[in-house]
Amino acid sequence: MHTVHRLTLEDALIMLTAAEEEARRIGVKQTICIADDGAHPIAVHRMTGARLTGVEIAIAKAFTAAGHQRDTHKFNEPPNGPALPGNEAFGIDQMHPGKFAIFVGGFPIVHEGEVVGAVGVSGGNGDQDKAVGAAALRAFKEKVAVSAQG
Repeated sequence: MHTVHRLTLEDALIMLTAAEEEARRIGVKQTICIADDGAHPIAVHRMTGARLTGVEIAIAKAFTAAGHQRDTHKFNEPPNGPALPGNEAFGIDQMHPGKFAIFVGGFPIVHEGEVVGAVGVSGGNGDQDKAVGAAALRAFKEKVAVSAQG
């Protein structure tokens, strides 16, 4: 038998709160999506003033990170990013048109060595999206650590 861990709405809200706090701190209006291990959104939050297009982009980034169990920007990192021209996954983003994102902003959520979901962030530049995603992941790890203590 295999034990499966599932993200809850409470987990997602904790991550969204931390992500928004970081976005405000660095001065960027973001859309953040928290998806489960099946790449389905649990919660999506578009900050006031964030781009309308960010919703679908954040969902696609979370879909990709959860479904492929890797940071989305790693698909295009030279020299061996698998989605770069000439590499084994070139064109992979065409497999799920509109749902598969191979640029920065999608990050798997890992618990006990397994991907339990993902964070998708859209609205800033690459460094800003990474910072906001990292804040969400830190908040999840902190919540898990507190829960483990009792």
